[in-house]
Amino acid sequence: MDPIKNPFSPGAGSPPPELVGREGVLEQARILLGRVRQKRPEKSMLLTGLRGVGKTVLLNEIERMAAKADFHTVSVEAHEDKSLAALLVPHLRKLFFDLHRLAGTGDKVRRGLAVLKGFLNGVKVTVGDLEVGLDIDPEKGVADSGDLESDLPNLFLAVAEAAEERKTAVALIIDEIQYFTPKELSALIMAMHKMQQRQFPFTLIGAGLPILPGLAGESKSYAERLFSFPNIGPLSETDAARALQDPVKAVDVAFTDDALADIVRVTQGYPYFLQEWGYQTWNRATATPITLSDVKGATATVIERMDENFFRVRFDRCTPGEKRYLRAMAGLGPGAHRTGGIAEALAVTSNSLGPVRARLIKKGMIYSPAHGDMAFTVPLFDEFMRRAMPES
Repeated sequence: MDPIKNPFSPGAGSPPPELVGREGVLEQARILLGRVRQKRPEKSMLLTGLRGVGKTVLLNEIERMAAKADFHTVSVEAHEDKSLAALLVPHLRKLFFDLHRLAGTGDKVRRGLAVLKGFLNGVKVTVGDLEVGLDIDPEKGVADSGDLESDLPNLFLAVAEAAEERKTAVALIIDEIQYFTPKELSALIMAMHKMQQRQFPFTLIGAGLPILPGLAGESKSYAERLFSFPNIGPLSETDAARALQDPVKAVDVAFTDDALADIVRVTQGYPYFLQEWGYQTWNRATATPITLSDVKGATATVIERMDENFFRVRFDRCTPGEKRYLRAMAGLGPGAHRTGGIAEALAVTSNSLGPVRARLIKKGMIYSPAHGDMAFTVPLFDEFMRRAMPES
């Protein structure tokens, strides 16, 4: 088959040729954006799910929806090496200048730049050579205390007031929210609480690992009343088959039923893996229909690519002790495992593994789906661990 015409697109956040099985969450986002645009109360959204389920793809699609609904969007990705303040300031500065260019009267935008300048001075972070407000002096006593939980809500108020004055709305889109510190997450929740109380045209749409609802609830007890937490899981067998069959049908190609069934089985319906198997199987096939033999022949290439480009980049961030913990989990099979069982496999006490477990959770390698249980955040990671470390 012609590789140039290959319809599949494996990659981090790459949009699939067919976004199937996500109609419910997209409809929820449409309603959220519509209600916020009309200044009606509605919970912000925080998507949760394992890696490879398409959370980033959904965030990108929701951002496009927001832009079509005349929202101004601020899109950032959290990571361990950069603070929330440092991530937001450059984007909020650009937002204020974009709002300044809109027709309208009043000085809320100029005041917002002054508040942003004061915020930057207060949190004492370096953001390159950023000059926030040109000749604008910082506004004293508003968001410049250096206490993020106090300052961020006041900064968001200034943003929302400027947007309201310009008769527009703001959608803050944040990926990988679980990487924020507890204080940063608390400040973000408090700021969004203020937005909802005042019914400003400002919403947060984010995504993170399955630990996110727990982190939010631990930070602020009212988080469950402030956010909805749609769980993004693997696709059903029907939707997974559609994600493979529909794109190739558009170019007059088809999969045989047994070929589809085998890809759905080995991928367990996870969108990223579906794209990888579809991509490599297309390149291996010589004619339509694409057969089970083509799928089987492509599997070794798929596994090699996933090991190097998807699994190993996470594995290589771990210390030898952390790798031993992960290998012990993998040796117990797929699914969640009791911490006591993992300790027994390592012939140590469960308490002695606490620091290793905490580091792996912080790195986003594992999470606790229930008290006392541990599971991988990456689907099929147990299979990779057994390949990477054949001897436990």
